[in-house]
Amino acid sequence: MKHSSPLRSRSSASAAAVPHLLLVDDTEDDIRLLADMLHAEFRLSFAFDGHQGYQRAVAAKPDLILMDVRMPRMDGFAACRLLKADPATQAIPVLFLSAALLPSEKLEGLRIGAVDYIAKPFEAEEVRARVQIHLKLAAQSRLALAAPLPPATVIADGTDDDAVLVRAAQALIVAHLDALPSLAEIASKVGTHEKRLTAAFRSLLGQTVFGYAREARIQQACRLLSTSSVSIDTIAAQVGFQTSANFSTAFKERMGVPPSVYRSRTTMVTE
Repeated sequence: MKHSSPLRSRSSASAAAVPHLLLVDDTEDDIRLLADMLHAEFRLSFAFDGHQGYQRAVAAKPDLILMDVRMPRMDGFAACRLLKADPATQAIPVLFLSAALLPSEKLEGLRIGAVDYIAKPFEAEEVRARVQIHLKLAAQSRLALAAPLPPATVIADGTDDDAVLVRAAQALIVAHLDALPSLAEIASKVGTHEKRLTAAFRSLLGQTVFGYAREARIQQACRLLSTSSVSIDTIAAQVGFQTSANFSTAFKERMGVPPSVYRSRTTMVTE
């Protein structure tokens, strides 16, 4: 779709001072409607699926992204996970603007790092108001929007595609230790396929995806045992073990002592 914007006639200096928005939607009518609403106030770029949106965000570093959820090739959730896993784009505010309105969909969008979720069909004034609010908030604070992974599970810094995929998958795994998705689901949710994700984990971490997940479960259990009074049975469930017996066996194999002994030793050290 070609869309002429009055901003094209501005000088490069004045254009640079105007906030830059990236609009990501596979529906041409919605892109056109958004462009008509926003072109007088903002510089606009366009993408038509999540993969293209992620690539253009990396290249252009927009001030804010308005993105649909249900799109072909890569959906908005997968694109958002990549954006939040990439140091080059993780601070860019993402606003979902979608007809995917199930409560679970809204919650997932916010949990993976979006700052807002606007329902379609949308009101022009509401979209403009929310965009202005989040641009102002972003200008006040450039703190990363995604929660950091536990120190022992963060991989080396990097912005190449495989590093971004691995960080996105790590964040997804750590957030779902209690009910880990299948390998195919994990790969899909970060916009790739099983073979590539497995190869990326082996290359960057020297382990499989589920090897990483096993280690993340034990590390999370160690933190809970050391810093909380939650029962061992509850901790076992929270980190994804079906029974406390299975948890105790796996924990002892990795840490050399049962969970109860580990708790008593680490509690004595911290008191």
